[in-house]
Amino acid sequence: MHIGVPKEIKDRELRVGLTPNSVRELVGRGHEVTVQTDAGIGIGATDADYQAVGAAVVSDAAQVFQTAEMIVKVKEPQAIERAMLDKGHLLFTYLHLAPDPEQTRDLVTSGATCIAYETVTDSDGELPLLAPMSKVAGRMAVQAGAHSLEAPQGGSGRLLGGVPGVAPAKVVVIGGGVVGRNSIEMAVGLGADVTVLDRQTDVLDELSARFGPSLRTIYSTQSALEDLVIDADLVIGAVLIKGAKAPKLVTADMIKAMRPGSVVVDVAIDQGGCMETSRATTHSDPTYVVDDVVHYCVANMPGAVPQTSTYALNNVTLPYTIALADKGAKVALADDPHLLNGLNVANGAITEPAVAEALGADYVTPSEAIELL
Repeated sequence: MHIGVPKEIKDRELRVGLTPNSVRELVGRGHEVTVQTDAGIGIGATDADYQAVGAAVVSDAAQVFQTAEMIVKVKEPQAIERAMLDKGHLLFTYLHLAPDPEQTRDLVTSGATCIAYETVTDSDGELPLLAPMSKVAGRMAVQAGAHSLEAPQGGSGRLLGGVPGVAPAKVVVIGGGVVGRNSIEMAVGLGADVTVLDRQTDVLDELSARFGPSLRTIYSTQSALEDLVIDADLVIGAVLIKGAKAPKLVTADMIKAMRPGSVVVDVAIDQGGCMETSRATTHSDPTYVVDDVVHYCVANMPGAVPQTSTYALNNVTLPYTIALADKGAKVALADDPHLLNGLNVANGAITEPAVAEALGADYVTPSEAIELL
């Protein structure tokens, strides 16, 4: 198969779909790989590095899309990229379609086969291709929140961990999944006063056993959520429902009742955000203020640490990329029900039920869709 790797064009997105090591694996199996010039510059990989492992390097994205059968990216294709997709393409990347009707419409119209990293599952029902970026985003959320609490950034001027004789900041993490666990680890490590809310008692048990008295675990009711958010210095939204829009758990009234200079970091923003006042921001302009509360809602947080996140992502995506290239999409999807769960759009139809429900669109089962590939 001919595989294409365009340079990412989302704001300050410095990750790349395939590392030179991954390209070497694919070329060694008889596949062709075409990489856009400077696609790997954010991870310190030069064009010469890609050429040394057998990739062809071309000057622009159009050449990549024109020659490749499978496009491997990191972030969802932007409008100019979607216009280059057609029925002959297999797209393998993060998509986050539920809150994005425009992207969904364009992908449906293109006829391309689109597999989303974030809905591929494993035998435990987890999301293995989302997990490494969730780990990165969870850790970054605490860094971003701590920085945003600084007075020059519009924050209250409170140090997250405090100092002897001065109380630490109150950090509330909404959701105890992968993002939440990694946020907690960072916040506890910095000495913050940390509380997590979740509705799964087994998750709370696990977190309590792991962190002990350094963490308060609270079952998430509306009253508990409201009380804790209003009293927090930093709130981290770490909510995820596979493939679906994030529920709006933090209301505008809660934000208004928070102390001036408090900070919210909405890691769920890729799926529409879990706070009523959230809107997607970029690394170039990461924060805004609503009712004296600083909001950090960057939609591609791990893109700021491409050296770490690209290699972590390739570690988990490469086996699936190889399977798709070796077998072709139809056979690879039929052979692996967990990869099939990643199919979001195929042959002009939406094949992820949560996306169809969120957008009020028709749904075709993935099994039905691949029969037409």
